[in-house]
Amino acid sequence: MTRKGKISAFATGSLVALLASCATSIRTFPMIPDRLQAPPTQMLSLETRATGVQIYECRAGKDNPTHFEWVFNAPEAELFDPAGRKVGKHYAGPTWEADDGSKVVGELKASDAGPDANAIPWLLLSAKSTTGTGLLSRTESIQRVQTVGGKAPGESCSQAQAGKEARVPYQATYFFYVAKP
Repeated sequence: MTRKGKISAFATGSLVALLASCATSIRTFPMIPDRLQAPPTQMLSLETRATGVQIYECRAGKDNPTHFEWVFNAPEAELFDPAGRKVGKHYAGPTWEADDGSKVVGELKASDAGPDANAIPWLLLSAKSTTGTGLLSRTESIQRVQTVGGKAPGESCSQAQAGKEARVPYQATYFFYVAKP
């Protein structure tokens, strides 16, 4: 093989290795329904993966106090960045709190069943309030997508179980949006 052929083979091999490493780091985002899109005046600022539980309580029905059902109470999850580092937590409110102390409390704007009938719905929320000066302090919208699990227990509950809590494991991706500069 000539020197030129060796360099060309080396360059081709290096290019293939570079493209392969890029391909493994390219992330794909889910197809999000139009009604769950953040406003065009906002841009993505943070992506987290939540791992935790959706907490339900057995309560008397609103319309029929003799009928008992599982009622959503609150989420309880840890938030991780795409590299797997813990960056915060998610709890009742719904509230997302970063490890730096900044918080955002959301308010439901839209919902979609999502592609998995066995998972909690996908959501779009707007920021009802924010506190602090860190990671979440400028959040204007939050999307919950790529949900796994978290639905209320399938079996019914009874008056004898009133007040009983069910903690159902779930995972979700949360996208946080801020105003475009």
